Amino acid sequence: MSAYDTMRHFADSWGLLAMTALFLCLVGWTFRPGARRHLDDAAASIFRSDSDD
Repeated sequence: MSAYDTMRHFADSWGLLAMTALFLCLVGWTFRPGARRHLDDAAASIFRSDSDD
């Protein structure tokens, strides 16, 4: 079995599992309790002025 076949087999099995786990963790992190204040602050940050005018 060549190195390419070995790496492809790994990516098809464990790589897919790792990407799915990462996706679920990121979605869970976004919708965790207490995150609403931080997400609302980030969403409104583009409307704040950086100058002291």
